[in-house]
Order: sequence, then C-alpha cells, then structure tokens
Amino acid sequence: MTLRNEKVRKALMREISDILFREIKNPHITGIVSITDVEVSHDNSYAKVFYSVMADEDKKKETVEALKTVTPKVRYEVGKRIRLRKTPELNFILDESLERGFRITKLIDQISRGEI
Repeated sequence: MTLRNEKVRKALMREISDILFREIKNPHITGIVSITDVEVSHDNSYAKVFYSVMADEDKKKETVEALKTVTPKVRYEVGKRIRLRKTPELNFILDESLERGFRITKLIDQISRGEI
C-alpha cells in the first residue's frame, strides 16, 4: 500500500465515522456501531468499509439494512469532504471479529473461574 492510499484510508475512516454518527440521523442505525477498518483499491475507486455492531440480532439486522440505504448519502458527503479525483464506491461489510473476540474472552473467563 502506498503512502497516498494509507492517507486516503485514514481520511475515509475518519470522515465516514463522522458522517454516519453526526450527519445522518437514521433511527434504524442502533446499538454500538463502529468503523473498524477501510480497505481502498490501488486506484482509490473502491473502498470496503468494515464495521461492527454491538446489539441484539434484530437491531443488528436493522442496522445492516439501514447502512445499505444510506450508502449513497455517505458517499456524497465523503465526496464533499475529501478532495479526490473520483469518490470511491463504498461497500459496507459487517465485521464480526470484535464480537467473536468478546465471546472468546467471556468463555476464557468462565473457564478460569471453573464455571465450565
């Protein structure tokens, strides 16, 4: 990854988080949502936005669907904030690694206390 791509990646993470949690007021985006990573293509035309949601399954599904509907608005706002030749296509991908890590830590704690 080039230095430019790394700068674009960091800027996208910062701006997408700000846009989602300050600009867009969608009541269907619930629970604790965080942007965990962004991967940009070599030409910065595509970006995979990894996010996690800490909520029950129903609210998580609702949030996933809501993010799909607000993607064009987020892309538009990113284009206004970050000066790039072409605003990248955004693809939101649910990242469940934080949730898996939390469950594993909980299981290890239970084992160490002799509960399992």
